[in-house]
Amino acid sequence: MKKNNLKSKKKKNQKIKASGVLRHEKALSAKRLRKLVIAELEELGLSFKNESLQPSENTKEFTQQLHLPAREIVLASAGEWITYAWEKHKDFFAKGQDINPKFVSPKLIEVVTKDQKELFRLARYTWSLPYTKGYGRRLQYLLMDQSNDKLIGILGLQSPPLSFPGRDKLFSYPEGKKTELLNQTMDIYTLGAIPPYSRLLGGKLLALASASNEVRLAYKRKYSGQITLMEERKLPARLVALTTTSAYGRSSIYNRLRYNDTVKFQSLGYTEGYGAFHLERLYPKFRVFLEAQEINTSGGFGKGPRIKWQIMVRALERIGFDSSLLRHGVKREIFLIPLIRNLKSYMEGVQKRPDFIDASFDELADFWRTRWLIPRSERVDGWCNWNPRKIEDLLFIKEEN
Repeated sequence: MKKNNLKSKKKKNQKIKASGVLRHEKALSAKRLRKLVIAELEELGLSFKNESLQPSENTKEFTQQLHLPAREIVLASAGEWITYAWEKHKDFFAKGQDINPKFVSPKLIEVVTKDQKELFRLARYTWSLPYTKGYGRRLQYLLMDQSNDKLIGILGLQSPPLSFPGRDKLFSYPEGKKTELLNQTMDIYTLGAIPPYSRLLGGKLLALASASNEVRLAYKRKYSGQITLMEERKLPARLVALTTTSAYGRSSIYNRLRYNDTVKFQSLGYTEGYGAFHLERLYPKFRVFLEAQEINTSGGFGKGPRIKWQIMVRALERIGFDSSLLRHGVKREIFLIPLIRNLKSYMEGVQKRPDFIDASFDELADFWRTRWLIPRSERVDGWCNWNPRKIEDLLFIKEEN
């Protein structure tokens, strides 16, 4: 890539910073802020009906557009780092001609080193969903192709939400044991393949990899004997289940995904469509508005994802809206992935010992190669012509005409 091209994209990112998205904000009046909220929703194509926001279109493309403002804020704030990381790590992104499906050799690598962390973060920035680094206990993985030393995709797991209706309706937790049991599960917060491996259904291998022995044992190794910060006690370093949600509506990766009738991705329905991403551009203004009224916006323990939601709700209430404005209507499919055969009885305290499912990464990769990779490579050919320069369009904000 030419250096002047990178500089122009860097200037574009700086322009967005200077526009008021990231610089110090001046507190607005409630009336002015209310008008900005209405204008933002109209610009995004959202209208308020039946106590929730309604999109003007019900398509994946429209939903991706809804996430675009939040994504651009993140890209702008990380613009200089992305420029540095792309120059350093771009050779890990494959051309179509780098891949021979018959020789693809996946390797699951836990992210530990500085370079691995950089590559993971850079890959995550290419997606249409805004970047998130996860929270709480975390495991991160690179999936590499040993045949060419290219990146197939990434996998990230984090602490589970303590309240998750789609999951909690399945279990009658013993009194006082819910937190302890849920802390033996994790939530997949990021998972996906990078083109051209995404076109070869690499995402399905990453999903299967999340349920592998290697991930489960890495969790045990990393968190065995650790003491929780909030309750100052040791929890069992067992990983007995995973949860996740699709990016947009019904999942093409997880649906009907299983291996040998042991590893199963169970659909639990859909989320109710609440969130704050569609008002992300106004978040700095909400914070300053509340702080001008001497309302604390720093958050409590851990400063997790709930703090942004709480700030949004407080600000909206004070300018004449309520939390229903955060019901954006983008429903995501919920999945449960048991890592033990006796999950229900274990989570309900009936059985004390987990009966772990035995599935090594290598056998899952062999299954994926036979079931999806080879047949897919023979049916479609778009992956052959992929040029990683297209990744630049995903990482850098496009110039305005």
